[in-house]
Order: sequence, then C-alpha cells, then structure tokens
Amino acid sequence: MSMFSIGLSGLNAAQNALNTTSNNISNVYTPGYNRELTILSEGNASGGVDVDDIQRQFDRYVADQLNDATSTSTALEAYQTQITQIDNLLADDGAGLSPLVQDFFSSVSDLAGAPSDPAARQGVLGNADTLSAQVRSFDTYLQDMQKGINAQIGDEVTQINNTSKQLATLNREIVLAEAKNGEAPNSLLNQRDKLVNDLSGRLNIELNIQDGSTYNVTLSNGQPLVAGTKNFQLQAIDSNADPQRTVVGYKDSGGNLIEFSEDRISGGSLGGLMNFRSETLDKTQNQIGQIAVSMATGFNEQHAAGVDLDGNAGEAFFSIGAPRAYAHSDNEGTAEIASASFDDIDNLRATDYEIRVETSSPTTASDFTITRRDSGEELAAGSDFTFNGSDELTFGGVVIAFDGGSLDQGDRFEVQPVRRAGRDMQTAISDLDKIAAGSLVHGDTEAITSFKAEPGNALASGDAPWSLSVSDTGGGNFDIVATDDTGADQTFSVQSGDEITVDGVTLTLGALEDGQTLSLDINGAGSGDNRNALALQDLQRSELVGGSASVNEAYASMVSDVGNRTNITQVNLEAQNGLTEQLRGVQQSESGVNLDEEAANLIRYQQFYQANTKVIQTASTVFDTILGLRT
Repeated sequence: MSMFSIGLSGLNAAQNALNTTSNNISNVYTPGYNRELTILSEGNASGGVDVDDIQRQFDRYVADQLNDATSTSTALEAYQTQITQIDNLLADDGAGLSPLVQDFFSSVSDLAGAPSDPAARQGVLGNADTLSAQVRSFDTYLQDMQKGINAQIGDEVTQINNTSKQLATLNREIVLAEAKNGEAPNSLLNQRDKLVNDLSGRLNIELNIQDGSTYNVTLSNGQPLVAGTKNFQLQAIDSNADPQRTVVGYKDSGGNLIEFSEDRISGGSLGGLMNFRSETLDKTQNQIGQIAVSMATGFNEQHAAGVDLDGNAGEAFFSIGAPRAYAHSDNEGTAEIASASFDDIDNLRATDYEIRVETSSPTTASDFTITRRDSGEELAAGSDFTFNGSDELTFGGVVIAFDGGSLDQGDRFEVQPVRRAGRDMQTAISDLDKIAAGSLVHGDTEAITSFKAEPGNALASGDAPWSLSVSDTGGGNFDIVATDDTGADQTFSVQSGDEITVDGVTLTLGALEDGQTLSLDINGAGSGDNRNALALQDLQRSELVGGSASVNEAYASMVSDVGNRTNITQVNLEAQNGLTEQLRGVQQSESGVNLDEEAANLIRYQQFYQANTKVIQTASTVFDTILGLRT
C-alpha cells in the first residue's frame, strides 16, 4: 500500500473519530443516549488503519440493575405521594376526629348535669352535627382519592400501551436495519433501551433478548407484553367484583380479556398506586367506617334505652350507611344481594370479605367459603359465620340476605361492611325534646352493669311496665322473673355477668342478690332524670370499636398506623433512591458523555487528522520529486 493510501485510511479514521466525538458532545444532554467510541484496527499487510465499528458504550448488566431499581423507586414514590395526603389529613389537629369526639361527649356530660336544659340539649345536637359532618368529609376525601387512583391507573395503562407499541415498532426497525446494513443504528438501540427504562418506571417487567437483538418484554407474572414485533395491550377496566374499582385487564393472543388480580401488578408507578390502594387507602376507609358505625350504633342502642321529654322511648340518634355488597359479574347463578344490614358491632371489623359458593343450592354454612380481604383468612363455618338454610348469611357483624335467585357453585360476592358507611352518617333527630336523657330502667339498678336497646323495639309490645324480681337459687345461680302488666311472666336462669333481653331492652347483669327488684317503664322517668345521659357519657370510654377499643383509641391507632407507614415508606424511598442514583452513576461512568474527555478527544483526533494530512502531503512531495528526476 502506498503512502497515499495509508494517509487516506488515516484521514478516514480521524474523520470518523471526529464525527463520533462531535455526536457525543451534541447529545450530552439527550436522555437515553449512550456514548459512542470509534473502534480502529490495523489495516491489511500493506498497512493503514481500518474503522471496524462505531461502538456504543452500553453495559446490559448495569442497565438491567438500573431498570429494576427504577421500578422500585417509582413504586415507592407513587406510594409516598398518596399516603402523605392521608397522613396530613389524619394528623391535622384541627381536622381530626378526636377533638370532635371529645367535644361531643363533653356536651353529653353537660346534658347529664342539666337534662332538661334546652341549651345543654342544643349543645349535644350541635356537636353531633359537627362530628357527623366531619365523618362525611373524611369519607368524601378518601373516596375522591379512590376516584383519582382509578383515573391514574387508566393514564398509566395508556402510557404503558404506547411504550410497548413503540418497543415492538423499534424491534421491527432494528431487524430491518440489520438486514440492510449488517448492523443496527446506535440511535435506534438507544431509543429502545430508553423505552425499556421508561416502562420499568411504570411497572415491573422482565426483559429477554432473543437472537442477541430482539427484545421480548413480559410482565412479572409471565404474560408477554412485547414479543418481537407484536405488542399486547393492557386495559383499565371495572373490577368484576366491585364495579367502582378500576383494575388492569390483559388481552391475550386470542383476544380474551383477562382481569389481573391486584397483587399481580407490582413495581413502577402503576404497582405503587395499586399497592397503596389495597394496603392503605382501603384500610383507612374501612377503619373510618368502622369507627363511625360502631359509635353510631352503640350510641343509638344506649339512646333507645332512655326516655325523652315527651315520655317516649329514645329513637335512633344517628343514621349511618348500610353495608355494601356486589355480585361478581361472572356469576352463573341468578341470586343477587337483597339487603345487607349490621348485626353485632362487637364482631364488626375494618375489612372487606369475599363470599364464595362451594355447593349449588347451599343449605348449610359449610357450603360457603368467606375470606377476609385484608389478611386472606378464611372464616370458620358454624362459628365465625352461620347460614339460616335459605337466604341469610351472618358474619363479621353483618347479615347478608339473598333475593331468592339460584346460587350456583363458584358464584362470588364482594361484601364491604363499613367502607362507605361514613358517607351517610347524620344526626337523625332535630327536636331537642327527643334526646332521651332519662332511663327506662328503675329500681335496684346495682343489679345491672349496663343496658341498651334496639331503636324502635324498646318496650314496643305495649305490655310495659315490666317488673323483674331476683331469686337466689344457690351456687351463684339466680332466677329472674319478668312480669308484664297483663300478669304474663317469663323466667331467666342466670349468673352475674349474663345478658337478658326483656321486650327489646337488653340488660347486662351485675352483682345479683336475692330479693332485688327492677322495673322497665317509660312513665317512671321525669324531666330531671339523667341516668341514660350518664350511660351515654360512659360510652366515651366503652370498647365500642371491635369490642376492644374506644372511639378515641381506635382513631389514635389508625392515625399511628398511617403515620408509621408514611415514615417507613419515606425511609425506604430515600434508601432506594440512593441505590438508584448509585447505579445511575455507574451507568453514566460507562455510557455517559464526559465533556472534558470529549474536548481532549477533539484535540487528539484533530492532530491525528493533521498528521495524516501531512503524510499525504509528504507522499505528494516525494512523488513530485520522483517525477522531476525524469527531466
């Protein structure tokens, strides 16, 4: 090879190196760009230099690690953004429930001090209205968050579909470029890797490389999202179990729409949203609902055991929303939920339930499976829940009645006992005289520790007054004979601590003694009777919520739980962001553009170019000298 050829090969190499360096500098701030390097090799036996490749500096191992870290970071960011809103709401002293509950029971205490005072009665109603309004406000705020998450899930799914479609398109373009030129343009490869990183920020994915060039992307559960030049679409759909809830569906190659369970979507902003909803938002809504139902029901039961200023048994003081239940859209049976009502609030829990029919036309509790949504625990048939043999299931403090349609094996129903109960909490009475501060119970009241009644059923038979007499039958056993005004009686064989119900009034027995007498009568209460007001006041310390906590204790526990989750999420996010930034630094050290280095390369390759120009110039001089010898 002549000096001309050697010089020209050097010029070509220098030109390629300068072009590569210039491209690096111009793309220093381009997202997803990977630094390129001109790869040179020695020419053939005649000398010179060859340009083997314009190679992008890309480490697949580091990129995979960064994608995984990005997926985790964005999930935590989405979770932290949402949970901070709830934490700020609950922790606000001015907006919290605790001071309002305190104010309400303080007004009940004022009523006990002056049971016939209109100002005291107005104070009770005013504070009840304020408390109810705040519960409704909480419900509205949390439900707006649910709607917002539904919308965000739809947006995330749209972005995921757009990205997966672009990935499939790039797969095709890269294959065509390789077939035409023998290699893929680095720009297309950069775009594709950037899309994979973007996709990792939205949900957790698995990347598989086919034949060393084609990217196949699958979800964490193994379902393909991108397979070569084909992409599979996700859809934001209404849940089959709860039509108010947006979940993710998947269209397979046969066009069938499959609903993913929420725990199958993980990582990325989509996974973070769904994890927050199922782990924190649902739980908080249920806890607020449980507190509202427990307080309203407990207060109503005690109020119903009192007498108002008009001489009537107490009415329901609060109204509260009913449990919600939905039939699964894929049920083959025709049965629907006819009604859902509260039963024993001590059994009420802050969770949703799934009912599954195990045998067509069920007749016993064992023909059903009932599962708690929060823990996955299955309730025990016969003890945790019962079935009346035809149309009613009783469990978790609620009674679910079916409408008489057919129940087929595999049918499912979603039950939300308290999720939206707070939406309808209101003060049910407006007449000051209707506050039942007096008591239905008279006589030796030390024989009982507490009493309550179902609103509308207290002494509803019309046979009052009732007289109760206690007889010691030995061995800690007693007989209580209850006689109505017609002379009819009924006998209860009891021990201290037992409960008895007489004409809709439930008495919890205390220290019993022979000869004690009680009476249940509306007319015995006067305007100065404050005994039921005192009992209502005592509810502030009663374990109304789940039979284990007072209203304030339950609320404080909820606030603490959300606060702890917020702190844990924040700590995890900071740690994960640190790891992600560390991996991004490693990736940039390999693939990022360093302007100082590229500036030095410009000078170096410029000198390389000038030197090769000098070689050609020297060759020309030598050639001219040789030609001159002939003359």
